[in-house]
Amino acid sequence: MRTVAVVGASLAGLSAARSLRRRGYDGRLALIGDEPHRPYDRPPLSKEFLAGTVDETDLALETDDEDLDADWLLGTRAVALDPTTRAVRLTDGREIRADGVVVATGAAARTLPGTQGLAGVHTLRTLDDARALRAELTPGVRLVVIGAGFVGAEVASTAHGLGLDVTVVEAATTPLAGPLGAAMGAVVSGLHTDHGVRLLCGVGVKGLSGERRVTAVLLEDGRTVPADVVVAGVGARPCVTWLTGSGIALGDGVTCASDGRTSLPGVVAAGDCADWYDPGAGRHRRVEHWTSARERADTAVAALLAGGAARPEAPGPPYFWSDQYGVRIQFAGHAAGADSVTVEEGGAESRDVLAVYRRAGHPVAVLGMNRARLFTRWRRLLAAAS
Repeated sequence: MRTVAVVGASLAGLSAARSLRRRGYDGRLALIGDEPHRPYDRPPLSKEFLAGTVDETDLALETDDEDLDADWLLGTRAVALDPTTRAVRLTDGREIRADGVVVATGAAARTLPGTQGLAGVHTLRTLDDARALRAELTPGVRLVVIGAGFVGAEVASTAHGLGLDVTVVEAATTPLAGPLGAAMGAVVSGLHTDHGVRLLCGVGVKGLSGERRVTAVLLEDGRTVPADVVVAGVGARPCVTWLTGSGIALGDGVTCASDGRTSLPGVVAAGDCADWYDPGAGRHRRVEHWTSARERADTAVAALLAGGAARPEAPGPPYFWSDQYGVRIQFAGHAAGADSVTVEEGGAESRDVLAVYRRAGHPVAVLGMNRARLFTRWRRLLAAAS
């Protein structure tokens, strides 16, 4: 390969570029990113950055002495991929012809319909999103977070610590039941009520009120929740529409084999946009976690450089963490498919717990709340068994 284009300049894209150089690739390397910023760390956006305890320089993912010898094409978005030449066409009219392509375009935050142009309504996915939201989080402000997923919960926790009046609205009966299961989802989401944050579950949002600026959130059961600021944490959609017509199979993201290879030779995908095949589950999964973006980028690069001649080792069970109300929450594996979950250490009521998920008696996932050392041992056991 003489030229490799990495489309996406966040964690997965940067990890892929690093892996290419580490694995001996010495050709031209083009890194394309639709944001104008150099790669930055996203997890702190909903926590330390929003709280003002770290600044933008602390978010940088590159080291001071790092030089990937890459062409950085930032502030421009990929709009098409030619399946014959593997040329990536950009919004500014440029075209990057490549022998290999890494698709790492990530995902974009979903927005609430009909809220465009209404001041005080935010999503949180990018540095610019975090800048805008941080400017509005002042003590006494009434904040409503729509969606009690991990990002929404972290925003609620941070805002509570800043002295805001916080309400969390969740359409599901039990928050986090998808990733954690109903029992442990209830335990983790109980952190909100433990700290005096209102949690309204099992009710959807009908709309927002306000002419130029939001004034309230209207619920489907007829209730009205006053709001000065609203954060919509209602999930994300993979950024893959630019690949329409490329011949690459698309589903819930870019459909990939268990090593990141797509249906188009010479193209692999990693990060939040990649829908990898999970041999253990027998289906594809799109994993939106920091650790997976880094590890799977390396696996995908190995597959790209091997040219289909070898099959790199598949990554281990996915892992993610969250910090809420002073509690470190860690999870590894997949809760879906587990037929039991047992508390091995600690107590659910104290939010100091180690829980193991099993299927037919075999561990398939583990959850830790302020149990870092024991969690790490269980995570290693899961990785060894996968």
